[in-house]
Amino acid sequence: MEIREIGMSIIRIRHLAIRAAICLVLAACGSDEEVYVERNVDVLYNTAVNSFEAREFKDAARKFEEVERQHPYSVWAIKAKLMAAYSNYQANQYDEAIIGLDRYIRLHPGNRDIPYAYYLKALSFYERISDVARDQKITEQALDALTEVVRRFPESKYARDAELKIDLARDHLASKQMDIGRYYHERGHYLAAINRFRRVIDNYQTTTHVPEALHRLVEAYTALGVIDEARKVAAVLGHNYPGSDWYLDSYAVAAGSDLREKAEEKGLFGRTWDWLF
Repeated sequence: MEIREIGMSIIRIRHLAIRAAICLVLAACGSDEEVYVERNVDVLYNTAVNSFEAREFKDAARKFEEVERQHPYSVWAIKAKLMAAYSNYQANQYDEAIIGLDRYIRLHPGNRDIPYAYYLKALSFYERISDVARDQKITEQALDALTEVVRRFPESKYARDAELKIDLARDHLASKQMDIGRYYHERGHYLAAINRFRRVIDNYQTTTHVPEALHRLVEAYTALGVIDEARKVAAVLGHNYPGSDWYLDSYAVAAGSDLREKAEEKGLFGRTWDWLF
């Protein structure tokens, strides 16, 4: 009798164990977590490439990261780091791309693809530049990163594009300063406006905003009654931008009346002589 009871107990224990195992399997199947399956590195990498080519960039980034996780010391892992960052960039996940690129640059400073890593990092900042009404911290970060590309790799194929984007970023920052300066100027806060216009002239000399900045200085100085300074700035504007509409407007302001037609009739030398003497 005791032997039979023992046998029945063993059977019940086995049934419970089987049921528990089934429950674990079902729970795993119902979970959102991916079950870890180790695979050959080339299979993993090619699977990630397939997702990338299908424009499934988020999925591709995750799969490239899996290459490094499973095979951290392989040659494929180095390539996968960069491709994961590029996939995140294509997915507009710029923060993730920058984090991955910083890590790649730190771990592989001598790799032949390092110029591209710096360039892609700069692009990840540049693509997030917003309109001038918003904070321009990202624009400044993009400018710093693009400048780093040109400084480190002046002969690379990425330097030329970086230089073009530097000009655009600087123009964007100058535009922001002009917006703030106009805001102060329209409300009669001339000293604050002058500081902003001066910043454009001193820091963004190659941008398209300099002629207007000089003209706004003429207006602000004239409004404050600092006529000599207004005329000096107007002379600088006339010397550097003689055909500019801003120059003609400044002549009228500095002369104390609407003399635009007269300014158009006079030569550069004559106008400058009138202002200074």
